[in-house]
Amino acid sequence: MQNQVFIHDHWFDLYLPAAEIQSRVSDLGRQITNEYAGKRPLFLVVLNGAFVFAADLVRACDLECELAFIQLSSYRGFASSGKVETLLGLNLPLKDRAIIIVEDIIDTGNTMSVLLPDLQKLQPESIAIASLLLKPDCLLHPLTIEYLGFEIPDRFVIGYGLDYDGLARNLADIYQIRKDPAL
Repeated sequence: MQNQVFIHDHWFDLYLPAAEIQSRVSDLGRQITNEYAGKRPLFLVVLNGAFVFAADLVRACDLECELAFIQLSSYRGFASSGKVETLLGLNLPLKDRAIIIVEDIIDTGNTMSVLLPDLQKLQPESIAIASLLLKPDCLLHPLTIEYLGFEIPDRFVIGYGLDYDGLARNLADIYQIRKDPAL
């Protein structure tokens, strides 16, 4: 574990150590296992950022499950563009399926506000959201997040699947951008 990393042109300081992340993901896995006992949920993973969280989360679930992947994007650099683009779509029938959307981070909620109505049209049995991170101060849309890892302040974060222009997804810890870049 490093206390700081330099990515592209910015310093980032350690925010959530890997051990704390893994502990919380294990808790979420147990909760999902209990609530979906006897069912076979479909984990719908939002790429690219949620792939690390999704891998750890499904391994923490002691139940039969399936995975599918979609790719949506609204970020460029440090900020959301405000427009959600579908880059890789879903081609599975979802009718009468228990769906758990796996997201790395929810800030404005724009992605979910586009995705949820589209999924509802496919008549699943249920839809739940599992998000590693939530920035409640940024949320523009009302959302219920059934399985939440951590609430965080409105600061840019990297690591554990989260990137800064393609880099840092492979870091085991989560780092946040340094408040004072001169330090």
